[in-house]
Amino acid sequence: ERITQTVEIIKHMVDIEEKGVKLRLTIVDTPGFGDAVNNTECWKPVADYIDQQFEQYFRDESGLNRKNIQDNRVHCCIYFISPYGHGLRPLDVEFMKALHQRVNIVPVLAKADTLTPAEVQRMKNKIREDIDHYGIRLYQFPECDSDEDEEFKLQDQALK
Repeated sequence: ERITQTVEIIKHMVDIEEKGVKLRLTIVDTPGFGDAVNNTECWKPVADYIDQQFEQYFRDESGLNRKNIQDNRVHCCIYFISPYGHGLRPLDVEFMKALHQRVNIVPVLAKADTLTPAEVQRMKNKIREDIDHYGIRLYQFPECDSDEDEEFKLQDQALK
């Protein structure tokens, strides 16, 4: 009997404190994404989850008791792209096109340490071309403050 692969959504919560600022970080992992033979609309559970979190937050904000609202909205999607192949797969394009209106997407080349620097650069350029070609909007890192030192500005530019 055929077993259907489903996208599972697993939440991990971590409390972080830095310089007196407390933050609860929730990491949502989606094991099984893209592993099935037929990946038609396999991104749908992820999109539905993101929409549910926004709806829940909106309902909580619209209610009478707004003191203890938990913000479980998804603010950023770190999307890992396979280093094997030539740019974005059709699944990558469909996923990003479905979610770029809902959440900030930061594409990351997975397992980049298995490639040579020239291969990494070639792959990044191809991915950028594909993203531009398909009109996918990605998160744009903000400009650094003008009062930062020159070394930090150069590092910031290199990361962008």
